[in-house]
Amino acid sequence: MAELQRIPRTDISVFPINLGGNTFGWTSDRQESFDVLDAFTEAGGNFIDTADVYSAWAEGHQGGESETVLGEWLAARGRRDEVVIATKAGSHPEHQGQARETVIAAIDDSLKRLQTDYVDLYYAHFDDESVAIEDQARTYDEIVKSGKAKSIGLSNYSPERMSRWFEFATAEGLTVPVAIQPHYNLVKRRDFEQDYAPIARQYDAAVFPYFSLASGFLTGKYRSQDDVKGTARQSMIDDYFSETSIENGLSVVDALDQVARSHDVEITSVALAYLLAKGVTAPIASARTTEQLQSVLAAADLTLSDSEVAQLDAASSDFA
Repeated sequence: MAELQRIPRTDISVFPINLGGNTFGWTSDRQESFDVLDAFTEAGGNFIDTADVYSAWAEGHQGGESETVLGEWLAARGRRDEVVIATKAGSHPEHQGQARETVIAAIDDSLKRLQTDYVDLYYAHFDDESVAIEDQARTYDEIVKSGKAKSIGLSNYSPERMSRWFEFATAEGLTVPVAIQPHYNLVKRRDFEQDYAPIARQYDAAVFPYFSLASGFLTGKYRSQDDVKGTARQSMIDDYFSETSIENGLSVVDALDQVARSHDVEITSVALAYLLAKGVTAPIASARTTEQLQSVLAAADLTLSDSEVAQLDAASSDFA
């Protein structure tokens, strides 16, 4: 059983894989979502990530679909105290931005869909530069003090504004974010490693990166643009097959394949284990089915050697 990781400055310990809930109610129907959640928790997983906007991008969806399915699962299983739930505010079609009234309405709607009184971790999903960082920090502090969230995190903020939030909240005795959620994977290294990792170290924040598998590109199942055509994630993956990135990207997949063969595991497992080797607290990864979940879970027990990490560093150096 993989060792749980403590989120700094909290009493919350999480499985080293953060199950992404973006598929719930989108590419995974209700039953498939329930099956994945059951399998994840039965394997020792306890950390589930969602957002109020999931999956507003899909035709006929309005946002909140993921939270609704997760809330139905929580109600059906009666396991709320056994799992750590993270959700986010700022992007739902009805609650755009980070103004105080918007965020208060967003958390209330999220709690209704999740069928719970609180979330363990509440992220400011995207920055709203029309609202001062100081005012945003006060809003999220208010939400924690109200009991609607145990802790807060930041995602998709510039390094400067993210640092300012940490600095201001610390100086003013407000709730300080305990986590950041950056875009980080083997073909997207530079921003995190140069700009965001130092912030996480300075302020002792957990790191839960999204797109850990580059929307599926780092699973190895997409080797050409033809493999992507017609899939639900096509718009997210097409960029990896652009003329400027395809050769370097597939070189990374080839290196992952070599390491995976030596461990007799899937490429997916190695891509996630690499992030853990880089000091990530728990990478976010989603699974549409229980079959896909197995390689995600396997990463929690996979330890890469220093030479294997160096091999993957070298293969992905153009992205660093």
